[in-house]
Amino acid sequence: MQSGRGMILRLTKLSDTSLIVTWCVEGLGVVKTVARGARNPKGKFAGKLDLFFIAEIEWAESRKSELHTLREVHPVEYHDKMRGQYRDVLLGGYFTALAEHVMESGYSEDAVFDLLRRAMQYLNTEGGDMRALEHFEKELAKLAGVWNGRRRANLALEDAFGRLPLSRAHCLELLK
Repeated sequence: MQSGRGMILRLTKLSDTSLIVTWCVEGLGVVKTVARGARNPKGKFAGKLDLFFIAEIEWAESRKSELHTLREVHPVEYHDKMRGQYRDVLLGGYFTALAEHVMESGYSEDAVFDLLRRAMQYLNTEGGDMRALEHFEKELAKLAGVWNGRRRANLALEDAFGRLPLSRAHCLELLK
């Protein structure tokens, strides 16, 4: 068994009753788990799995694949206020997609989890704006070691990791 504190980056339907939950786990980076029965409204995961939730989790490691089995979830931060604004949810989605994109290569710096946590807290209390988007990209580029301070952080991230998530264009359009 493994355990840690993680933020939900993505939820993907696996079957009629199960989900694949992609987490950013403090100290480990990206961890993918299968939450069996998570789509059942009366199941043990009911109300505990949603985007941007931060939770104490426990999972059983798989020997065969990168999909581990989620055993326990205890949410500690919900970020409810940001869900009332489409702009904030879209920006939060971009932040999680970008972090996952950068961390896919086995990157497991604790500071990325902390950056995501601070970003969601900011969106939850202050709301999203262009400054938040640029700040997140700059901080992530610094953590990934690809920003030299001379050019825009999004270009440095794109050069190092390939095309940025498509949701960035929607964020820019909405924030202008």
